Amino acid sequence: MHFAIFLLILLAAACAAGSLVTQGQTYMWYAQRYSERTAALIIALHLDDAFHSWWFILITAFLCLNLLLCNVLRAPQLIRRSRRWGGPPVPDPAPSYDASAVCASEEEARGLLGRLGMRNIRESGSGEKILYACKNRAGLWGAWVCHLGILFLIAGYSLGQMNMQQYTVYGVPGETREIGDSGYMLHIDDFRTDYNEDGSVRQYTSDITVWPGSDPESAASATVSVNAPAGLFGMKYYQNSTGWAGSIHILKDGAPLMDAVICAGDMIRVPGKEDLVIILNVFYPDYQAVPGSAPVTLSNEVRNPAWLYSAYYQERLLGMNVLMGDEPLTIDEYTITFTDPRNYTLIQVKRDPFTLLALIGGVIAMAGLLLAFYVQPARAWASETGDGSWQVFGNCPKGGALFRKRFAAAAEKQTE
Repeated sequence: MHFAIFLLILLAAACAAGSLVTQGQTYMWYAQRYSERTAALIIALHLDDAFHSWWFILITAFLCLNLLLCNVLRAPQLIRRSRRWGGPPVPDPAPSYDASAVCASEEEARGLLGRLGMRNIRESGSGEKILYACKNRAGLWGAWVCHLGILFLIAGYSLGQMNMQQYTVYGVPGETREIGDSGYMLHIDDFRTDYNEDGSVRQYTSDITVWPGSDPESAASATVSVNAPAGLFGMKYYQNSTGWAGSIHILKDGAPLMDAVICAGDMIRVPGKEDLVIILNVFYPDYQAVPGSAPVTLSNEVRNPAWLYSAYYQERLLGMNVLMGDEPLTIDEYTITFTDPRNYTLIQVKRDPFTLLALIGGVIAMAGLLLAFYVQPARAWASETGDGSWQVFGNCPKGGALFRKRFAAAAEKQTE
């Protein structure tokens, strides 16, 4: 147990470190956010990918091995205890009991055992005649079952973190996007935002259709909203966030060259001149300039639309500015305009092959807790005394005070 507690503290510290440090970034990213020394330490300790690092896997493996060996070593002892619990008291029933009573006859002793909930009353086969019975022996296994569930839960969660596949899909209604390298396609059927009476957002909801890239006929649809994910083709779909998008129109010498959808933060390479890159930095639905500071939007309603763009040529910044409404941007022979502002949806897609294992572990752990706290094992036995009366004893290792009350009430009832 001491080693298990030590491992749990290490695992908690590792999870905290992995949560505090943004995962999956480069050395330069960490150096810009912190310092070069801190960035080097993060990379050296694999804190940039903590849940897949060798030390996280090692701690988890040791903890699972510890829990497994604890259960394996305790199982024979519990089996022997369970058998003894259901057998006759040996050699003397008197020394260990929580309650006792005297009955005038064997029939009264059997009646008292029955009122205590002992259904299968047996007799000892040798020596002095002893009646004995027990109930709720499963309660003896509560802690053992709970530890087994925790083992499955930790193993399922850890293996899931190590093998989970995560994808991000975003776009506007009507678009079809690939789900990473999963081989599946996702079509955004619709996206809507529900508001409260005070104008605050109540819910984001996306209607999606997913199908294997090689089998469109097997497409399946679902509705996804915040805190209400959907499951299709072994993957979970989460409504993550939203943002602004629009249509970008590029003309060359007055002739249409390209029409596409662009989301805030995305970039477009101009066809035929790929070194020329247009980035939509931010869309302001209700633009308000602030002297000496960054612009703001007064509301989420499209009243005074403005587009903040950046233009790069051969990775050098040509310019950054704000275009109001349909105002065009001209770069040499190219004319660029942004129109039709609308919200895009961002959906997080996850595939965890060990979710079922973690679920089984949770169910087993809950069953163990129920056995440990709500199933109270009890046993009772009665032996004949020299004057023809019977002495009845009762024992309950969990909830002894409550058992004594039940025992006293059952003994009192037989005298009425």
